[in-house]
Amino acid sequence: MNAVFPNRREAGKKLAKNLTVYANHPQATVLGLPRGGVPVAYEIAKNLNLPFDVCLVKKLGLPDHSETAMGAIAEDALFHDYSGNITIIDEDTTQYFGVDEEQIKAIAARVKAELRWLACCYRHFRPMHKIRNQIVIVADDGIATSLTMHAAVNVLRQHQPQKIIIATPVASLKAIQQLKAMADEITCLNTPRSLSAVGFWYEDFSQITDQEVCELLAQETHQTLAESC
Repeated sequence: MNAVFPNRREAGKKLAKNLTVYANHPQATVLGLPRGGVPVAYEIAKNLNLPFDVCLVKKLGLPDHSETAMGAIAEDALFHDYSGNITIIDEDTTQYFGVDEEQIKAIAARVKAELRWLACCYRHFRPMHKIRNQIVIVADDGIATSLTMHAAVNVLRQHQPQKIIIATPVASLKAIQQLKAMADEITCLNTPRSLSAVGFWYEDFSQITDQEVCELLAQETHQTLAESC
């Protein structure tokens, strides 16, 4: 198939056109899932004139095939009223590949450490945006499985937002069906029955670096400070 989106930021602009009802909303904020969802979320926020931040979540890869997800984990320490962490495990996958509980714990511990590092990297110069009573638009660059988004929505629910809206340029039909019960709304531009790889839907799907994430967060911070002066 031919790629649909030139890059993640252009995909975010297209998503923003489907979310204009929330433009300039005083109680709405946009969160991106690192790293690929961050430029998508940035463009949504920029085009709708909304605050922008990240929701830290990472997949748990199989022991011998780290690119294949068997679960996901979201660190809750960055939010107010810290209450632990959220871990989602796909038991069908772990059983099929024979992954035992000790292996899952070891991988989860490593990923938690990575999330703590990311929290320090992304937030050393800025506080987390308020979540409680907010309309939260949480964005990713694509959803092949629902695991990372599932973890993100679970951790956000703990902080009692007014509404959670999932926004993504492309997601498998199965993932959308699984997430419908969790989110208040879903905005997705393409829902193929089979989604072998999110990258096939982009002309440029180059890896996003931590530096790029920090630069986008810094741009949002500078804009917020300028508007408050």
